[in-house]
Amino acid sequence: MTIVPTYAAILGLLFIFLSIRVIKTRRKERVAIGDGGNPRMQRAIAVHSNFAQYVPLALLLLAFLEMQQGPTMLIQILCVALLISRLLHAYGVSQMQENFRFRVVGMLMTCGVIGLTALLLLASALIRHTG
Repeated sequence: MTIVPTYAAILGLLFIFLSIRVIKTRRKERVAIGDGGNPRMQRAIAVHSNFAQYVPLALLLLAFLEMQQGPTMLIQILCVALLISRLLHAYGVSQMQENFRFRVVGMLMTCGVIGLTALLLLASALIRHTG
């Protein structure tokens, strides 16, 4: 398994970057706990938490697909799509004057990666159990 670990490492670094942004925003806005009703803090937290909610499941599913020796090119495409989707979402939600297209496209791509990977895994399981 070599594809998913590489993207997991890149996404791990992106997670750290988003974590540092939350910390820096806390210091700048002087918000120790929660969001303090501060819109900048709310956005930084939202980007970070959304990443934490979706990326682990996506990576887990992708890793299972790679472990089952799924099509290499498809796994690459799905991993690239996940990375791009998270960058688009993070950029979109981070903007105080938000362009919702970045957020929407980011979430559609993320859900597309999760959904397609889940369906591929289910199809593989059905083929193994019925064939």
